[in-house]
Amino acid sequence: MTVGTAGDVGGEQSVTVMVVDDHPMWRDAVARDLTEAGLKVVATAGDGPEAVRRARAARPQVLVLDLNLPGASGVQVCKEVVAHDSAVRVLVLSASGEHTDVLEAVKSGATGYLLKSAGREELVDAVRRTAVGDPVFTPGLAGLVLGEYRRLAAAPAPAAAGDGPAAPRLTDRETEVLRLVAKGLSYKQIAQRLVISHRTVQNHVQNTLGKLQLHNRVELVRYAIERGLDGTARPADRTQARTDGDT
Repeated sequence: MTVGTAGDVGGEQSVTVMVVDDHPMWRDAVARDLTEAGLKVVATAGDGPEAVRRARAARPQVLVLDLNLPGASGVQVCKEVVAHDSAVRVLVLSASGEHTDVLEAVKSGATGYLLKSAGREELVDAVRRTAVGDPVFTPGLAGLVLGEYRRLAAAPAPAAAGDGPAAPRLTDRETEVLRLVAKGLSYKQIAQRLVISHRTVQNHVQNTLGKLQLHNRVELVRYAIERGLDGTARPADRTQARTDGDT
């Protein structure tokens, strides 16, 4: 895998990382690999409570997080860290490839999920991509997550209040970016598809999150899929289409 360049994140030294793992040798090895690649490791931790405290103090751009931690699970750490500072992006680095672990991590706010079997270059590339907001998954896991989004979107939505506020109005470009996010494209791929800069894509996503009062990419993708922006019609829409065709 090709390692990203400094220009991908506005300079390698600007990417700050915290490594959380309860195995000291593994934790030190990951921190060393990232440091040697030009990233700045600002903190490490070996248990859940310590991870939450140090993450709040260090405010890293990327939190490289194991799931199996003493004191508090990685999922709980992710929830608390992201709730305190939504700017922190979490990359889970776990030995487990179980579907339930992957989905729980993403639902808790993780941006990506990488197995510990990944090579050094793959890890470094994943951290750089996570820093700029790209979802990063070990091959095979991205499809699992997108499939779960679609399953949730197909579930009956709670009844909306009749006097509720009107849906926020997105610009044509924001809607276009949202549609590509729902299809599972990374920010870099969206930028290439629309011939705009990576930063512009990030700005559109942040503006859309603000307008829709959503907190992260997980909620954003679900919102988009619920409205059929991924190109997959919802069951109710298909039923209505058949009914219309019969009249």
